[in-house]
Amino acid sequence: MRSYRRTRNRLMNEINVVPYIDVMLVLLVIFMVTAPMMNPGQIDLPSVGKSLTPPVSPLEVIIKKDTTLALRDHSKGEVEVPVSRDELAATIKKKVANNPEQSVVISADKKVRYEEVVEVMDMLQQHNIKKIGLLTKAR
Repeated sequence: MRSYRRTRNRLMNEINVVPYIDVMLVLLVIFMVTAPMMNPGQIDLPSVGKSLTPPVSPLEVIIKKDTTLALRDHSKGEVEVPVSRDELAATIKKKVANNPEQSVVISADKKVRYEEVVEVMDMLQQHNIKKIGLLTKAR
């Protein structure tokens, strides 16, 4: 009698891990050889003298609904002082001359036209004021 073997249709249910082990060993050798050749980077930490100066409080230019201007100096408190465009430019120019790090933020009512805000920004830039920003409210 003949015995039949069913080797053709048998499924292979195991994974051959030998190639994966070979690849891992090659990578391990590469990392072991290259790791001593790498130089650690230098980190320049800030010195204490540089961080002792407090940041300058910004000047806030307020554009109201009726397009009138007001100036608020946060270093002197929360007092709003109404100003004209000429007074605004002169006051801010004097502050920037005393402290070149002085920043200016513009806060406008949401009913104010965008054109008014751009005109104030343009006027400040014409007077060589470099640090100008827009103040927004977080949602």
